[in-house]
Amino acid sequence: MLPLDEYQAIRTGTGIVDRSIRGRVALRGQDRLAYLHGLLTNDILALKPGHGCYSAYLTPQGRMITDMSVLEIEGMTLLDVPSSIQGRLVQMFDMLVFTEDVQVVDLTSGWTSIGIYGPSSAGKLAAVFNSKTAVTSEQQLLALREHDNIQLVFEEEAVVVTRTNETGLIGFHTFFDRQLSDRFIERLRNEGATTVCADIVKIFRIEMGRPEFGVDMDETTIPLEADIQDRAISTTKGCYVGQEVIIRVLHRGHGRVVRKLVGLVLDEAVPIPGSLIKKKDKDVGQVTSAVFSPALGKPIALGYVHRDFVNPGTVVDVVLDGHRQSATVTRLPFCETAAN
Repeated sequence: MLPLDEYQAIRTGTGIVDRSIRGRVALRGQDRLAYLHGLLTNDILALKPGHGCYSAYLTPQGRMITDMSVLEIEGMTLLDVPSSIQGRLVQMFDMLVFTEDVQVVDLTSGWTSIGIYGPSSAGKLAAVFNSKTAVTSEQQLLALREHDNIQLVFEEEAVVVTRTNETGLIGFHTFFDRQLSDRFIERLRNEGATTVCADIVKIFRIEMGRPEFGVDMDETTIPLEADIQDRAISTTKGCYVGQEVIIRVLHRGHGRVVRKLVGLVLDEAVPIPGSLIKKKDKDVGQVTSAVFSPALGKPIALGYVHRDFVNPGTVVDVVLDGHRQSATVTRLPFCETAAN
């Protein structure tokens, strides 16, 4: 199947993406929410079973260690994290448990994750779980807000289903025993869903303007630079690691940082990560990720630029193989979406 066909499978129908490369870490014990609340940037203590949030874990200097989705499930808190940090995160969390009733469990090798995206994804997913003993409705899945989750049963095994707006369309992430993966995907395909590659989801992610840790964010990034504060940071919770730096920038600096993640619409070719962004003879930033957008019919990119050049409509140059091409700073997301 051509990549454009896979893109259209998500845009107009349902696409299935293997997310097993992601890390999955569980915390158990009565103190797990209070423990995470003191470490992460969002209001974890407020989470009730069936709810979740997006959050970050920072150094004391306010730099990112990682981002994650936090899902509160009955008896367990599940963290969906980048695979590059999963092993280190387990070790770090283990070392920070003292007298708390908290157990940190790495589920990455035993569990897998499948993404289901597209306007008909709720119906296809509901059909997979329907049986003589239980019926899951499309409306039940559509009622979930982003990061809300429910536990369903597939072949007598528990499956965690959570709502995601990652692609800007209706979408769900599922987490379950790895041994069920082939049969679960087969059932989805039998319902008319199409298997697509992860690079297609990358196109939607960039069209949505959502930075990815390890690509558009790293351990030098302050969350305010990546503009994830509205999703990841609670300004009303108590202390967390790195809070002093974030509050100082927000209150004393009025949120101003030296560089900011922006969207770029280009005139010619798709740049590579690391391509310089220039204004006349001055280096003002760098591209972090880029794709050709079928929705816009143009190359688009995410990148950091100096704060003097973040206003939408600012024209800059992006350098690729020594050639400068024009690019225009634009508001994010690039595309209007229909996730709700």
